[in-house]
Amino acid sequence: MNFKTGDKVVVISGKDKGKEGKITHVLSKENRVVVEGINIVKKHVKGNGQTAGSINEVEAPIHASNVMIVDPKTNKPTRIGHKIDKDGKKIRISKKSNSSLN
Repeated sequence: MNFKTGDKVVVISGKDKGKEGKITHVLSKENRVVVEGINIVKKHVKGNGQTAGSINEVEAPIHASNVMIVDPKTNKPTRIGHKIDKDGKKIRISKKSNSSLN
């Protein structure tokens, strides 16, 4: 998967289509990402003797194919490419502006 924690992404499909946010967590084995403010679900928490029960709103994971990274130069969604730099390190680049994403 090409996404990393802290990447700014935009949702391209689903109920939150068009919204932007930062990736807070990457679940690479399930090919999912958690984006702040996106895919909010209600989680019911049962109370015990000391605390009362409550309904909390949490961010649920969204499939990685439903988000695209935002190009830092143009602020538009773009695909991610890879390139080898002068030091021999593999870096991520934006396909639209050909600029580095790292």
